[in-house]
Amino acid sequence: MACPHAVVRAKQIAPEDLKNAPESFKTVKSKTKNNRNLEYKIQLYVDDCTGCGVCVETCPAKNKALVFSTLEEEHKKGEAENYRFFDALPENVLDGAPEETIKGAMFKKPLFEFSGACAGCGETPYVRMMTQLYGERMVIANATGCSSIYGGTFPTVPYCKTKEGRGPVWANSLFEDNAEYGFGMRLAIDSNRSMLKLNVENLLQSGVSDSLKSALEKSLSLWDKAGSDAIQAQDSVKAALKAEAGKVSEASRKSLRKVIELQDYFVDKSVWILGGDGWAYDIGFGGLDHVVAMNKNVNILVLDTEVYSNTGGQASKSTPIGAVAKFANAGMRLTKKNLGFMCMSYGNVYVASISMGANRAQTLKAFQEAEAYRGPSIILAYAPCIAHGIDMMKSQTEEKRAVDAGYWPLYRYNPMLAKDGKSPFAWETKDATASFQEFIRSEGRYKSLLKTAPSEAEAIFKLAEEDAARRMSFLKKLGDIM
Repeated sequence: MACPHAVVRAKQIAPEDLKNAPESFKTVKSKTKNNRNLEYKIQLYVDDCTGCGVCVETCPAKNKALVFSTLEEEHKKGEAENYRFFDALPENVLDGAPEETIKGAMFKKPLFEFSGACAGCGETPYVRMMTQLYGERMVIANATGCSSIYGGTFPTVPYCKTKEGRGPVWANSLFEDNAEYGFGMRLAIDSNRSMLKLNVENLLQSGVSDSLKSALEKSLSLWDKAGSDAIQAQDSVKAALKAEAGKVSEASRKSLRKVIELQDYFVDKSVWILGGDGWAYDIGFGGLDHVVAMNKNVNILVLDTEVYSNTGGQASKSTPIGAVAKFANAGMRLTKKNLGFMCMSYGNVYVASISMGANRAQTLKAFQEAEAYRGPSIILAYAPCIAHGIDMMKSQTEEKRAVDAGYWPLYRYNPMLAKDGKSPFAWETKDATASFQEFIRSEGRYKSLLKTAPSEAEAIFKLAEEDAARRMSFLKKLGDIM
């Protein structure tokens, strides 16, 4: 889950699929409750590993299951042959591990892999998870920034597809209009689905073969679903449409052509608007605010590094008090914009603040609730960056430290709960168990304040802690207010 480049992967494997396994390909018995005697394997794609060490640092075992090694040594051990064999094995074997659980979600094939992001990147694990959950029907509007560079540096891109040919559709727009760009995708998808439904109904009225009629009616019954049943029903329609070509009456031919044209829209698309804090808090904020206020089914993922990472580390409105950045060389002096609360104030927007290294279950739940919510959603994801002046091997650890020190909040605001008479706001941040001052003083972006503004640094560090405590206290009280 933590690997920034999707190099570390897990699969459950049926015994019969291991018949031709290389001698060096070792598995253990899966601990999931399944009736197929499945085996379990963690595989490293050694030729694509950046050696960042996040997996080593994050491994919870007392005696580390993952250790550093050389590429030459791993080749001698047969790991290149192993990962090629592993890659060809059946994907998404989820027996005994529902997709709703961390274990089940991580058994799914990531459709974002081997990007050109920095070793140890704090952003990419969120993008990887997003594609594991929804990649087969995902449409992404990506704001310019780090995520567009590692996400679309042609001629290669890290977004990929399944063996069946399904995968994310990705496109990049500018800082200032990315939210509107993704919003337009949502409108286009809705229009196409409406057109498809109209022509399906016309076909059914004019008369088609029993096999096509049955397939179309099945897909219509699953119109608002997006699970495996709906995808299988869509595939059945496609097969039946091929067989129907040339058999329908003249009156039905126009509708049939339109249904064939739009046959991939029986299952709704999952629209994700993706970008960093420079886009979401600053240059693209006006568009983001407009889009969430339109009450359409779009999902927004903000990869919050608290600085303009891609353009060299300029301060954004997400940069907290005391952090040094370009255009804030003597430390940021104003508080961080409360983007989450601004979106919550509409009442109809799903909002979550997450930090994967601090709470993996909450991170997964936020993604699942955001996508399931039939309205606008926004996830604010804390993402340590090389611009923070930290050891990027510890990016996931840093995410945990940020929450433990009372620096970054964890919460979820789900408008659906209010309809059931429950509080829509869930505060999931425990009281601080670590020193705020120790946390910020361990990062280069804060430590450098002692050099750039030595006479004021201590007062600003104190103000930063007071401001963080104020923001935490405000958010914590929202459950009672909202």
